[in-house]
Amino acid sequence: MPSADSSDEPASFFLTTPIYYVNDAPHIGHAYTTVAGDVLTRWHRQRGERVHFLTGTDEHGTKVERTAQAAGVSPQEWCDRLVEDSWKPVLRTVDAANDDFIRTTEPRHEKGVQRFWEVLREAGHCYASTYEGPYCVGCEEFKLPGDLLEGGLCPVHGTPVEMLSEENWFFRLSAFSEALLAHYEANPTAVQPESAYNEVVSFIKQGLQDISMSRSSVAWGVPLPWDASQVVYVWFDALLNYATAVGFGTDDERFAQTWPADVHLVGKDILRFHAIYWPAMLLAAGLPLPRQVFAHGWLLVGGEKMSKTKLTGIAPSAIVDHFGSDAFRYYFLRAIPFGSDGSFSWEDMSARYKSELADQFGNLASRLTSMVERYRDGVLPAPVPNEQLSAALQQAASDADTAIDVLDLQSAINAAMGFVRTVNNYVTETEPWKLAKDEARAGDLDAVLYCTAESLRAAAVLLNPVIPKACSVLWSSLGAEAQLGPISEQRVDQVARWGQLPAGARVTKSDPLFPRLDELSDAGGRETAPGG
Repeated sequence: MPSADSSDEPASFFLTTPIYYVNDAPHIGHAYTTVAGDVLTRWHRQRGERVHFLTGTDEHGTKVERTAQAAGVSPQEWCDRLVEDSWKPVLRTVDAANDDFIRTTEPRHEKGVQRFWEVLREAGHCYASTYEGPYCVGCEEFKLPGDLLEGGLCPVHGTPVEMLSEENWFFRLSAFSEALLAHYEANPTAVQPESAYNEVVSFIKQGLQDISMSRSSVAWGVPLPWDASQVVYVWFDALLNYATAVGFGTDDERFAQTWPADVHLVGKDILRFHAIYWPAMLLAAGLPLPRQVFAHGWLLVGGEKMSKTKLTGIAPSAIVDHFGSDAFRYYFLRAIPFGSDGSFSWEDMSARYKSELADQFGNLASRLTSMVERYRDGVLPAPVPNEQLSAALQQAASDADTAIDVLDLQSAINAAMGFVRTVNNYVTETEPWKLAKDEARAGDLDAVLYCTAESLRAAAVLLNPVIPKACSVLWSSLGAEAQLGPISEQRVDQVARWGQLPAGARVTKSDPLFPRLDELSDAGGRETAPGG
């Protein structure tokens, strides 16, 4: 999936999250997408690729305009407050290492949006007409009559839609049906998972209708450059963030070097915008299409998608404050197949924290560092080969790398944790604590200590994209920071080369990587919030 600019340059990898609608409170569903993107881009960085990880906020539209008016402030003031107080802090909460944060109120974005739509109008892809139909303010989306629930309710928010009638500018979406179908038939992985691909192709085959790309009843938006009475419809403004953030309309050279995106991560409820409207817009502009749109499942509460409207959102900090950011990142990607809906509960997270992170990974690290300190004064013995562990590492690294390429995050984590279990079994079988009692077997003890430390070196690199805080601590404890450099610079494609930790590395015991948690409160222990 990553693309190479030339044989002399590293491959590039450009991944985006959706830009989150600023008027909603951040919940674990938003953080889930961000963490998935962060794990993927950290992995690609550790392949030595040139990575660009983009996230941001969508700040225009009716909902923001109305909420700001109700709060007695300007829409810009309202957006500034929410971005700084709510959205950017969430990135820190989950340890996201994004390269850029785009806001649709930024000048670079507005300039790019206006240039883009001017290009499409000049090419004949826009025309003026009247639109009348149902509109959901919560979705900021015009609905088709067949989309609505009984009683004219939005299927996402469960709230009544509004009937709008406006003189607007339209985008000739219908002109791109055949081109979109041809693209998807030639590129069946361009939309994933397969269920999402089938949904998109089926929708296109039903026939696409031209769609309103401007609004006259809303003032809070990007003005049309040729019609001051209209602003760009919020979705046709927001989708362009993926291009404006990397230079469209402001830095043509940078845009040419970065575009197209390799992966757009989106929730399945906004698939149609990203897999139909957005590529049609790009085709109209003569620009390359994204290589893949991946629609993941929902984190559910009571069997329904989390919603601010229904007061069912869970703040990421509510989980991170108890379990830590590493456990948050690990749990949602380990417990839920990426692309499917799933269920989160405090009990399940506590059980996985203890059995997988603390007992398997954390305990292995504690045992090894304690034994090297106790039996060898903290000095790592000389490297020795081990065919069993080396073969298991080769397989785990290969399986994880293959899984990452198809965005199977659960399988990638399972491959790494499977190797950790193999190493734990190796320690149990070799019983180094018994070897330490027999001076005649000092060489055997040295071999077990080295092989376990070298295995942990590799496990730390494989798991670093997922649980970076714990892996950084372990990396230092193994003496690897001093001997091999920062863990973030270690290559996952070279991780299986056995014997990288040198003899004499200084091993030190740290605090537990995943300390024992206090029992959850009665309320927290009883409260279950399905998520995935």
